[in-house]
Amino acid sequence: MQEDLGLHGNQLNYITTAWTCGYVIGQIPSNMLITRIRPSIWIPAMEVLWSVLTMVLASAKSFEMLVVIRFLVGLAESTFYPAIQYVIGSWYKGDELGKRACIFHTASALGPMFSGFLQTGAYNGLNGVHGLAGWKWLFIIDGIITVPIALLGFLIMPDLPSNTRPSLFYTQEQIDIGKKRMADIGRKPPAPFTRKKIIGFFTTWHIYTLVPLYILFNNGNGPMNSMIFWLKSFNKPGHQVYTVGQINTYPLGIQAVQVVTTLCYAWWSDIVRARWPPMIFAGTWSMITCVVLATTPLYEHITRRWIFYYFTGVAGGLSGLILAWANELNGHDNEKRSFIVANCNMWAYVMQAWLPIVIFPQVEQPRVFKGNVATACINFAMMCFAMATYILSRRDQRKARKLRASSPASEVSEEIVLEDEGDADFKKTQVVQVDLASDADLPVLERRHQGHFA
Repeated sequence: MQEDLGLHGNQLNYITTAWTCGYVIGQIPSNMLITRIRPSIWIPAMEVLWSVLTMVLASAKSFEMLVVIRFLVGLAESTFYPAIQYVIGSWYKGDELGKRACIFHTASALGPMFSGFLQTGAYNGLNGVHGLAGWKWLFIIDGIITVPIALLGFLIMPDLPSNTRPSLFYTQEQIDIGKKRMADIGRKPPAPFTRKKIIGFFTTWHIYTLVPLYILFNNGNGPMNSMIFWLKSFNKPGHQVYTVGQINTYPLGIQAVQVVTTLCYAWWSDIVRARWPPMIFAGTWSMITCVVLATTPLYEHITRRWIFYYFTGVAGGLSGLILAWANELNGHDNEKRSFIVANCNMWAYVMQAWLPIVIFPQVEQPRVFKGNVATACINFAMMCFAMATYILSRRDQRKARKLRASSPASEVSEEIVLEDEGDADFKKTQVVQVDLASDADLPVLERRHQGHFA
């Protein structure tokens, strides 16, 4: 593409930046719209648009055209990940949600494992066919693959329990069960936007711990990209140790480790009904990995370094758990829940657009001592925000219990159902009556006990 279109200087970087800008700008508006537009229409429609724009890239004849189209591709793509996590959070209870969110997130690790082989085959087999360069065929194939999946989404994707319609795939009885399950745990359906509601997005602690937690997680896996540079560094003029195919294939073990650890964290978290323990475990493991990579020689103990490069993916699967936590802690306000989920992903990409360039400059690969040390610090900060989120959520639970004990019946205006996360007796349902004027933003969590909703 660079040669065909005469690209030069930093123009390739600008094309990437254009996509990032579109992806960042679109996330919050999209997740706010999805509380009003049916997800089964909005998400597949954006995927169809993404497919068309991706195929249009094959017709680009200038740098300016590439920048515009890549911006629009990013804008269309911004819908998908936060919207899907929001929809998942609209159907599942706490002891189910972590598994579903993490299984979905494993696609981010499995995708690169397969797409590299697919793109190599497409490029080698189609370069020059019908007069089109291989890079143009890659865009066309990506778009063609996505179109039928996007169209299928119009048929099979659920909406929210409050607006899913009976169909071949969802009976009215199933929809009613979904509504009752969410009502049981206090996860609210969409409600009108009000000034007080919007101000509440920023006047409670959730956005100030969950968003930094997600940003730090998302930027705590920088050494994952160093293995390719390390393998390439073995090759010297006239002496090849690893082929191009090996250099592209061997690092795929990082994604395999990420998939396995992601699923382990998901089941662990749902079983103990707590999100923070896997985060502390993964953060500690990642810190140790970064310290080892920073302090050991590049070309001694090759096998050990190889293994630790594979370990750089151990914290890559926490996304589902963090967003599941965001869905749970904000279940009492549907719009706030959607807003915080979108903010998590948006600000993570704002940071990711420039931070790796600063701490993992290509000229310092594969040593990147500064990057490995910085990543260890990022993981430590991630664990601190995980514990801060846990401590604040526990504080709200204690506050609710105190209000339950002290509030006269004449002052109550809403039922708050609370679950003690991680306690041995967490299966016991607690119903708390509080005066909403004194605290309108207590976390709403519940668990049914012996088939009865207290």
